[in-house]
Amino acid sequence: MTSEVLKAVFPLLDGVDLASCMLVCKQWRDTAQDDYLWKCLCARRWPSLCKRPSPSISTYYKLYGTFYKRQHRRGLPSPKLSFNDLDFYIDIWAEGKLIFSEVVSGPKLHDRIKNMPTGICNMLKCHLESRDYKMILPVEPWFSVPFGQTASVSVLVGRKDYNKFACIIKKSLFDYVDRTSFRAIAFDYLDFSPSHPFVSNIRAWISLLFADGTNDGVADVFSIEIDFRDAANNEIEVLWLLDMLDWK
Repeated sequence: MTSEVLKAVFPLLDGVDLASCMLVCKQWRDTAQDDYLWKCLCARRWPSLCKRPSPSISTYYKLYGTFYKRQHRRGLPSPKLSFNDLDFYIDIWAEGKLIFSEVVSGPKLHDRIKNMPTGICNMLKCHLESRDYKMILPVEPWFSVPFGQTASVSVLVGRKDYNKFACIIKKSLFDYVDRTSFRAIAFDYLDFSPSHPFVSNIRAWISLLFADGTNDGVADVFSIEIDFRDAANNEIEVLWLLDMLDWK
């Protein structure tokens, strides 16, 4: 293929394809390295950059590569906290009557359900088997909540290393019941330490997972699920998020 044909085709390509052409052979590499082609690509994405008398970097090829290359997400360092340092205090009411109250160690809440109970729908099974990070507490024995009753929940977390507490859920209502996936859902906004003034509007979600029972008017709860899907999607992120709370 002649250089004239290459010079006619290459300006039609995007940066990824043009860079790939540089790997074909010496002729294609020499043609694709023409800085005029890369200036045209820069002009498509950042027209104002090409209005300068000369680029701030040696070539438009390098300039394009500098801004276009994919930024890899950096992994977080190891958190200061571990689930072994934490206890979770979960209280649930129905019509003002306490129906569940338990202190749960961090590792216990951190674990997933290993054995699926009988009587749960396929949609809920898929949810529990998904790779989305969630903290699940199996409930033994199960407890029941009539659908017509107002249910609310509070969740505190305690640090055993500093003997301090932080609030995750402040007696929020389970104001949404998904009958198709058999979940009742509540949420609250996290309170962060004043030392993190730019962190806000991150929610903690809590769900009651219930079985498909014979009584349509009652939810038989077999597990409680907590997640921080707004900001944290793995164990390390959750621990960093908890560490930023307003500990008292």
